[in-house]
Amino acid sequence: MDTTTSPTPGSAALRRGRTSIAGQHYLVTFTTARRTPHFADADVAMCAARVVEDTRLWVDARLLAWVLMPDHWHGLIELGARDDLSGLVQRLKANTARCVSAAHPAIGRVWEKGYHDHALRTEESLADAARYLVMNPVRAGLAGHVGDYPFWDAVWV
Repeated sequence: MDTTTSPTPGSAALRRGRTSIAGQHYLVTFTTARRTPHFADADVAMCAARVVEDTRLWVDARLLAWVLMPDHWHGLIELGARDDLSGLVQRLKANTARCVSAAHPAIGRVWEKGYHDHALRTEESLADAARYLVMNPVRAGLAGHVGDYPFWDAVWV
């Protein structure tokens, strides 16, 4: 089921009754404030990438694959028993924003409110989802090969 949590009318109704399921795999996307390409600057992107990979953030959940694009972030997450998806996304956004704002205060607000998630169905392949996710820089013309783009990772690599 796709849901979007955003500051639009009716978005609260979409979240009502939504439960996070331990062991479930989610594709998650969230965008920068006003889709500003903050992460086109390698120093800003590196700051955020260090936070994304910080194991303290992923105590119970597992980050299986991720990519930081100039104006958004995609992740493939296996949710743990002690986390709910919205709390995990909120922590990730807050920690990356704190790092970016401390190092680059002129940026201002880093992330837009809300996020999009898609719970993978059992018939959907994790590897296919991860491949799709990490190929974003190639499709966007930011790199010729995924290995040429510095701001991504996957547990299978």
